[in-house]
Amino acid sequence: MFLALKELRYGKLRFAMIGFIIVLVAWLVFILSGLGNGLSTLSAATIKNMDADYVVFEEGSSSSFSKSMLSESISSDLKDQANVEEMAPFGSAMGAILKEGSEEGEDKTDVAILGISPGTFLEPKLIEGKPLDEKNQLGVLANDTLKEEGYTIGDTLTLDGSTEKFQIIGFVENETYNHLPVLFTTLDHWRLYNFAAPGSNNGIEDVVNAFVLQGTDIDAAELDKNLDGIETVTKGQAVNGMPGYKEETGTIYMMLAFLIVISAFIISVFFYVLTIQKTNQFGVMKAIGASNGFIAKAIVSQVFILSLVSVLIGIALTYATAAVMPDGMPFDLDVTLVIIFGAALLVISVLSSLFSVRKITKIDPLTALGRVE
Repeated sequence: MFLALKELRYGKLRFAMIGFIIVLVAWLVFILSGLGNGLSTLSAATIKNMDADYVVFEEGSSSSFSKSMLSESISSDLKDQANVEEMAPFGSAMGAILKEGSEEGEDKTDVAILGISPGTFLEPKLIEGKPLDEKNQLGVLANDTLKEEGYTIGDTLTLDGSTEKFQIIGFVENETYNHLPVLFTTLDHWRLYNFAAPGSNNGIEDVVNAFVLQGTDIDAAELDKNLDGIETVTKGQAVNGMPGYKEETGTIYMMLAFLIVISAFIISVFFYVLTIQKTNQFGVMKAIGASNGFIAKAIVSQVFILSLVSVLIGIALTYATAAVMPDGMPFDLDVTLVIIFGAALLVISVLSSLFSVRKITKIDPLTALGRVE
């Protein structure tokens, strides 16, 4: 460690340039991870926010809410299943809204309309207004991003292509579905909107898209066996079933993987070149008794210190960047991801130094001494 620190102080400019490259790589990795996590959050924030363990879909729906149609009448059977602690029905639809009385040609706002039962664990926490009430079928809870579009509590909303209306009675936060702000309404009102066309419910009574379950020891296979026509999955599988979710996250993480691999090559090349330049010095050290292990520890320590400082600077720059990003930017820097990718960069940097260590072990002291000028 002493030798590593001594050389870092001696070659400040040289190591500062290498550190700068690592900082840029780390900064880019964390920015991409924040954007990737932000996009995935926009896609399925509502499902992720659910305090749930399992989701029951129609059999053959591929864990997709839009493809699943079940009857609410099976809710009592679901409640009676082993280890099911709580159960709540759920419905989803897409729509476009306008304030009542808006002028013709005014831009509509795309929203996700989600049907839930008031008072269940699916109802999100209010930040303003009143909760849902079965007696007030028009009332909806809106995601607070709609405030930026000019919507306020008390606004009556008309829906494009429908005679149904909603009225905003409260606001919630961080509730998005398929990248759209959410309107939470009662299941009855959701059905009136989503299944207005005759026969659109396929003759299913009190139709819902899914049932959300609480219960950590639920046996999904046993549940599917006991009730016909259902498919039970974990909440994580339900999130992955959201349209485009796996594709979005997969693309981002593939970019991150390539970036980390490329950074490993870049860092290893830098330190390999430095090692070649110091062949004579290492030969002298070996000639006076320094072991390969001693020199290897110095090289690895040097890379570790430089990479650690660079990654920490990259994290600081990322948080500074996040602070000045526009509110509408889908950026969500998760602490867990920061730790994972920071550790990955650190480990890869240290592993890349092993190429230099291998070169050191092959240095012949006599040959190196013969090259000393």
